[in-house]
Amino acid sequence: MVSATAGATRMPDAPAGADGYVLRTATAQDVGGARAVMLDTVYHDLRSGYVPRWHADIIDLEGAYLLPERCTLLVVVRGDEVVATGAVRDRGPQAPPNPQWVADRFPSGSTAQLCRIYVRPEHRRHGLARRLVRELGDFAARAGGYTSLYLHTDPAVPGAEPFWRSLAQEVCDERTLPDGGQGIVHFELPMPAPRDLAAPHIR
Repeated sequence: MVSATAGATRMPDAPAGADGYVLRTATAQDVGGARAVMLDTVYHDLRSGYVPRWHADIIDLEGAYLLPERCTLLVVVRGDEVVATGAVRDRGPQAPPNPQWVADRFPSGSTAQLCRIYVRPEHRRHGLARRLVRELGDFAARAGGYTSLYLHTDPAVPGAEPFWRSLAQEVCDERTLPDGGQGIVHFELPMPAPRDLAAPHIR
């Protein structure tokens, strides 16, 4: 395996704009800051705390995202602080706990799953999550072999559901299942067209 921080899959650093935010591919030096953003989110926003079967990737960010060629971790940095994260993993949703038909629609290998798109509360409302989603989609298209962009979200998190509904198409709202499922919503995003991929377009 080769690092996703090298070669054509690595996003060049963008000069800080007037807002001071820089979006880039994470390196080993960013892992601690990225992990802190993620753990704070699962404890304070998702309110689940750290659950190994759900969050093992947070502990091993390098093994999960930096080393595999078709995975990536992006960070948004302001000054010396990581303030937002977003990742692509090469696994689709598994069944169980997800519905079997959802797992069948998004098989591992051909599905790029967007995950860990988290922004620290004091840095929200600056368009950082949208910028991350755009660049993660472009990464998936450049990586090759992916035919679908998938994600799921917990609608109990304030703002999460309307944000994703503004960008993606609902595939399954588990709240409508007979048993209520996990209470999450599954989405699919359009794969960026090749013409959009000549260079990262960070603004």
